[in-house]
Amino acid sequence: MNEEQRAEPILKRRSRFIVAGTGSGSGKTTVTLGLMRACAQRGLKVQGFKCGPDYIDPTYHAAVTGRPSHNLDSWMTSSDYLLDHFLQVSEAADVSIIEGVMGLYDGKDRLGITGSTAEIAILTDSPVLLVVDVRSMGRSAAAIVLGFQQLEPRVRIAAVIVNRCGSASHYETVKVAIEEACGIPVIGWLLRDSSLSIPERHLGLLPAIERGELEPLFNRAAEVVAEGTDLERLLDIAHAATPLQIPLAELVLPVGLNSVGHRSWIDQASGLHFSEAQSVPINTSPVIAVARDAAFNFYYTDNLELLVQAGARLIEFSPLRGEGVPEHADGLYLGGGFPEEFASVIASNSAFIEGLRAAADNGMPLYAECGGYMVLARSLTDRAGRQHEMAGIIPAHTVMQERRAALGYREVTAREDNLLLKQGECLRGHEFHYSVMNYDDAQHSYAYDSKGRSGSQPEGYVRGNIMAAYAHIHLASYLPAAFRLVEACRLYREQRLP
Repeated sequence: MNEEQRAEPILKRRSRFIVAGTGSGSGKTTVTLGLMRACAQRGLKVQGFKCGPDYIDPTYHAAVTGRPSHNLDSWMTSSDYLLDHFLQVSEAADVSIIEGVMGLYDGKDRLGITGSTAEIAILTDSPVLLVVDVRSMGRSAAAIVLGFQQLEPRVRIAAVIVNRCGSASHYETVKVAIEEACGIPVIGWLLRDSSLSIPERHLGLLPAIERGELEPLFNRAAEVVAEGTDLERLLDIAHAATPLQIPLAELVLPVGLNSVGHRSWIDQASGLHFSEAQSVPINTSPVIAVARDAAFNFYYTDNLELLVQAGARLIEFSPLRGEGVPEHADGLYLGGGFPEEFASVIASNSAFIEGLRAAADNGMPLYAECGGYMVLARSLTDRAGRQHEMAGIIPAHTVMQERRAALGYREVTAREDNLLLKQGECLRGHEFHYSVMNYDDAQHSYAYDSKGRSGSQPEGYVRGNIMAAYAHIHLASYLPAAFRLVEACRLYREQRLP
């Protein structure tokens, strides 16, 4: 491609809008799920997205739309990656619905919009549907919307839905006030309705979704939202969204990571699809086994896709269903989730526990995050004080606490070469956990220096091909990390096969 051709912008039209709230608890998840299901019931292909580092809401989205939902995070990933990823994932959809995080302007920084829904609205040039909880207020609702409208002029609040109205008359009062003061249409409303309460985010979420127990809630949300919302007007707003320009930047990756037979660079304009990968015989691709069930389910869809694009084949297995480490695995990926709630089941699965130990002894690449990290320890003490024997690969004991131990974004820097990074290289991610890891030996090799809002501290564990930490990392924050992990698995495969 010559310079003249590269200067030509490539525009893509995507029907889209963001559902944002004035704050956490405003009702944006209920509205999002109701709109997704209502649009799907009209025969539309709906693509869900979630702003920020969240695993639960994308699970809801997938259950409602029948399509995997993806995260959009403007701090963990570059703006070019975020936009390109959005364009790729939304390509086959009739409409994309992006659920915000916290309040519209809440993000990583106290005085900026980094990592906020507002920043993602700007980067994707998406119209915003603002959800406002109007309990116990009338014209004051207009003041709230006006403040949100004026704080950041680059954010286009295209419409408002008011939630938890006391009556139709209450709705008319706030509607007139908001439209007169702000010039923004109020296109829908929801009554106060306890039947629309989203379940607490706990261990029963995934099994309940799998059993279809939340279908009545999803259908009820769709019914209420469709009844009280001018859906045609909202879809008109979505369809009128400005065409987006494909990023033209390329990210060059080290040639040394190209030994799996793929291109050694990522062309973001082509969507990170690695066309040469298709010519690599499937039996030469390393197999990464991914633990996936109610105990291990916190994975970014991007991370899994990037590993595939880097040359891996992924297979899933369930420790909770008595499955052990797959025989033909060349690497293991243990994500986060709720292992503490299923500790006795995990401990009793000898095929899984012994398989982990054998994998570690044999030098198989073993990467674990948060819940997976906990299972690699010698024991796990649950909230009731019961201690359960775990894999014992890491010389430490995990203890659950009643209070949250960590929450927030993290930038992690490798203290030494490991499965994902070379010494000094960085990834971005987040932490959210209630457990603490108590090491028997304070001199163990830490995986990272982990930097958050309160400073930097050593974190995790690394030894040979074993790497584990609390941080949930996003591979797109440093794309060579995906290649590095796949390469380690490929080398292990070569060593073990005749």
